[in-house]
Amino acid sequence: MTASSPTLMQDAGLAVAAYQRGDWAEAERLCRLILGSNADHFEALYLMGMIAGQTQRAPEAAQLLARAAALNPLRADVCNYLGIVLRELGRLDEALASHERVVVLAPEFAQAYNNCGVLLAELHRPEAALRRFDSALVQAPTDAQAHNNRANALRALRRPEAALEGYAQAISLRPAYAEAHSNRGVALAELGRCEEAIASHDLAIALEPGYADAYSNRGLVLADLKRHAAALASYGRALALKPDAAPAHSNRALCLLQLGDYTRGWEEYEWRWHTGYMEQDRRDYVQPLWLGSPSLKGKTILLHSEQGLGDTLQFCRYAPLLAAMGARVVLEVQTPLVLLLAGLKGAAQVLARGAALPACDYHCPLLSLPLAFKTELNDIPLGIPYVASDAAHHAAWQSALGAKAKPRIGLAWSGRATHTNDRNRSMALAQLLPLLSADMEWISLQQEVRAADAPALAAHPEIRHYGDRLIDFADTAALVEQTDLVITVDSVVAHLAGAMGKPVWVLLPYNSDWRWLAEREDSPWYPTARLFRQQAIGDWAGVIRRIGAELARWRS
Repeated sequence: MTASSPTLMQDAGLAVAAYQRGDWAEAERLCRLILGSNADHFEALYLMGMIAGQTQRAPEAAQLLARAAALNPLRADVCNYLGIVLRELGRLDEALASHERVVVLAPEFAQAYNNCGVLLAELHRPEAALRRFDSALVQAPTDAQAHNNRANALRALRRPEAALEGYAQAISLRPAYAEAHSNRGVALAELGRCEEAIASHDLAIALEPGYADAYSNRGLVLADLKRHAAALASYGRALALKPDAAPAHSNRALCLLQLGDYTRGWEEYEWRWHTGYMEQDRRDYVQPLWLGSPSLKGKTILLHSEQGLGDTLQFCRYAPLLAAMGARVVLEVQTPLVLLLAGLKGAAQVLARGAALPACDYHCPLLSLPLAFKTELNDIPLGIPYVASDAAHHAAWQSALGAKAKPRIGLAWSGRATHTNDRNRSMALAQLLPLLSADMEWISLQQEVRAADAPALAAHPEIRHYGDRLIDFADTAALVEQTDLVITVDSVVAHLAGAMGKPVWVLLPYNSDWRWLAEREDSPWYPTARLFRQQAIGDWAGVIRRIGAELARWRS
């Protein structure tokens, strides 16, 4: 029997009719009959694929729709639905290819551009996403969803002011658009307009009382204002509505850790692996995850880095504890840290991330070690210094700087530009300049200098800058070793100086990162650190005045 036989054509018509009247079971029964006679019947494959997708059978749907698309590659509707199912399965690159095919087949189809943009955003390609959203709006300029999505891409590109305009456009087209109101709140918070941000989240919640993400976003703003109890309550409401909401769990973890509630905080922090921002650090190992048991005596454990360089420096301190348990510790870290950490006590082998790994029995991400050891504020492993400059680098930088005639101060004013909180935690070099005085020697610890800071650095040759000569952090550590005091924003330099036991003054934004806890002027992680916090959002001038006064006392 062929695909064009009258019986198959009749059954296909009956299947479509059953689908349209909502009798999916009958439609599927008829499709199976058709496919039993002709496994390549396009209409039956497509209809079965849609039914499978709409009944939460995404893997089956993807197979059926892929077969249909192969039989008729010019059908944009099939490619579109296939892309939707592939995205649901997490096969984002394949989903993007399917939606890009739709754009080619149906260039007037605005939703296809929007779908491409959403996938590009999820693949962390915001510039390409922005272009696709622009194309969607050419086809459908009054599409509120496309305006909202475009604004999200702008926010990912660190353009919150422009994003606000996009959210306003989306809201003007659809005033009851709860998601756009909450997203607008996120952008407002990034600009430090926290009270307005809370009002925007509150409006989103009023429009959609069950909107868990809005409660979670609202909690973040309350935490920025250091209203921690209210933030925890907001996260709690989000989780009551959506118990498996990973962002709310992760946000609550950061709040608990900032308050020093390590018992609950470390446990909640494991939810970070279910949030989008950790995708680049996710690893799939056949070896089991070690979180405190079983015994490691005679076993090899792989400790692997995650997040930033500072995170690695802060938590590699656990290696000696594991070695003391009888484990052979293999440490995998970011390439710039390999040479520096090659001599880390307790680490039998230090490898660059991406290198071939030796045979291991267990693995553990570095920031899961506090959970594994049930770390509390009163038993943080110290062993400071646990990071040191090697003799060759030390001698080379001692020679480069020459004899010391006056106290040396190391300076670092900005961290990684791609950090999600860079706007708040980094500062401009110009804001540090009031500290400069002729009775000190000033050493730049910045490897990279941003274009905006280059004129100020050029105008102040008394700041000795080495830039490209800092090949990796073995060089930076050797340079730190030559200083008497390090003054730095919350960046890898703060962790490096702290791990080396160097006196370090850390300049913190109004709401600091969780690892610096709340309101403290010291750090239980780094005994030689002093913390100087903003007293109001964005108030670096006040911090610099206090640092200046302390420097005067330190000199005397």
